[in-house]
Amino acid sequence: MNSLMQFFTYDHLPTRLQRISKPFCDLAQELEKLPRNPESTAALRKLLEAKDCAVRATLFVETK
Repeated sequence: MNSLMQFFTYDHLPTRLQRISKPFCDLAQELEKLPRNPESTAALRKLLEAKDCAVRATLFVETK
């Protein structure tokens, strides 16, 4: 198992954030099936970055 996979878990999140995180986890599990090389690691890292952005977008509060 790639050590990055630990960051795709979502059970600890509130339900509204689980709905955002789950598709990223599902895709990460598919990407983990790729041969391990620098490109597959980069794909997982970028997906993790996208997941983090999506979660933050959900939590975003406009400040004045």
